[in-house]
Amino acid sequence: MSKGIDALRKLQILAKESFAPRAARYDETAAFPKQDIEELFAAGLLGPLIPADYGGLGLGHHSGDVHSFWMMTKAIAKANMGLARCWEGHGNALLLIKHLANEKQKKKWFKGVVKNGELWSAWSGEPLAVAPHENQKFGTRLTKVEGGYRLNGSKVFCSGAPGIQWAILLVNTEGSGGARHSGSASATVLMIACKLSDPGISFDDAWWKPIGMKSSVSYKVNFEDVFLPEENVIGSPGAYLSGEWQTRFTPHYTATFLGGAEAALEHTLHYIKKQGKENDPYIQQRVAKMHINVETANLWLRKVATLWETGQVEAAKQAGNSARYLIEQLTMETVSHAIHACGARAMIQPSPLERIYRDLSFYVRHDNDDQVLAMVGRAVLSIAHDKSFFNPDAIKKINPNGTKN
Repeated sequence: MSKGIDALRKLQILAKESFAPRAARYDETAAFPKQDIEELFAAGLLGPLIPADYGGLGLGHHSGDVHSFWMMTKAIAKANMGLARCWEGHGNALLLIKHLANEKQKKKWFKGVVKNGELWSAWSGEPLAVAPHENQKFGTRLTKVEGGYRLNGSKVFCSGAPGIQWAILLVNTEGSGGARHSGSASATVLMIACKLSDPGISFDDAWWKPIGMKSSVSYKVNFEDVFLPEENVIGSPGAYLSGEWQTRFTPHYTATFLGGAEAALEHTLHYIKKQGKENDPYIQQRVAKMHINVETANLWLRKVATLWETGQVEAAKQAGNSARYLIEQLTMETVSHAIHACGARAMIQPSPLERIYRDLSFYVRHDNDDQVLAMVGRAVLSIAHDKSFFNPDAIKKINPNGTKN
């Protein structure tokens, strides 16, 4: 626990003194936060979930301290939510390697992180429904060949794309869809580590024109006859879905939401004091609500972390999903109060609040909160439900009998 607390303190200083001052520039240029990642590596913070035996910090859901890791994410998000998304993807990949990779894979890939500063992510996104402004579907085709697989097609929302060295690709042997969007059986979903220096991989930055989270550089990535060796397959077929690994990541995303909300509260306090408005009773009410919201969100994250750390896995999964819904509502309301308290001038660039509003508004759409809430209701009613992606049509893919999860 002390190692996690020490790392958190170090990171909080780094985020405040280095990451926050650069955030506006990375947002304005929609650039990968390369210098921030380099400083994380130099500070020995790039391997939070890597076991101590491999040179990491040894944090994690099943290692007695996931709370410090989530608080590290919150501290980064408070400075720059786009950077936090790249950090999240890296942490998610490390968690999968830690629990599902074989010994040879762990030694190779953890060494690359700890010794060489290699950055990872995990990419699944292959939405098959075409939006009104799009003229083609996304998706990949995986072909079995001698010694491995050949991959063709495209993925989107590939966070960190131009700045990372490795990605765990969630791909499907029966067609497009990755993990989230596939309609086939769970056993057809594979996780394969891909080195992104392959000449058949190209990044399409023209696709990435979002309202916020610009520095997460979550590009469209094209794969043209990319060879993925069999030795890079992580875990058994279907392990990602059958193990409900997405449930470990869901509360992690809310740590980023919360970092944005805390930054909004901090900015609001500074702003209204500078304008001499702290005695306005309506502003006092809004500040009080912001404070209560942030405190409530922190308590929920602490609750979910404790459940994971004490081995209450099923309860942790359910509580994490409840936290995902609630913390979105609390953080969005907090930013709304900040805007009302500070006024229109706080929404003009380069105001941090303007950037927080754009980033948070975009990032909470990572999942549909209506579906999340309905899934929580199904859990309460003991109806079969998909804990990972909150999709009522996906349950038979994971549990063909449709029985209670």
